[in-house]
Amino acid sequence: MIRINLLPWREARRKAHNLQFFILMGMVAGLAASIVLLVHGYYAARISTQTERNRFLQEENSKLDKQIVEIKGLKDEIQALLSRKQVIETLQGDRAQTVYLLDQLVRQTPDGVYLKSIKQTGSKVNLIGYAQSNARVSTLMRNFEASPYLEKPDLVEIKVANVNNRRLSEFTMNVYLRPLHSEADAAKGGAGKTAPRGAPAAGAKK
Repeated sequence: MIRINLLPWREARRKAHNLQFFILMGMVAGLAASIVLLVHGYYAARISTQTERNRFLQEENSKLDKQIVEIKGLKDEIQALLSRKQVIETLQGDRAQTVYLLDQLVRQTPDGVYLKSIKQTGSKVNLIGYAQSNARVSTLMRNFEASPYLEKPDLVEIKVANVNNRRLSEFTMNVYLRPLHSEADAAKGGAGKTAPRGAPAAGAKK
């Protein structure tokens, strides 16, 4: 009878199974490590990209903040320039109004009316003068109403006065300057209807 010892074969088989098990475990561990590394690399790349985007956005926000400050400064400068321009236009308009006022007083004052005092306060002009009759004062007021630069004549007082042994009507009158909108309006108004020229204004005496 032949006897076969199976112990060595079983031992070899067990070692082979253990070797296969360890190899398989190593492959699984390597695969798991690879997956972990890949996932970590993916999310690290995502985080790096997002960090770069955030840094870019912060830089752009900083640039925008600087531009906003510059724009605000430019707006302030523009507003200051507009204010200066308005002041200059106002001064030019006032200077032109003075010229137009004197011109209109000469043009609209009829014969027989003499002005001895002219006082301007803003757009209001106070006139004191003499007239040969009340009718000539009425003519002066109608001329002011028809003037392109004067409006709203208001007779404050009229009384009898003796000047150089002559009986005259002394009057006090207020009249207002019309607002000047443009040089074109001024040029157009200058060609309007005017009354006959009278005696020299502003302190003229006869």
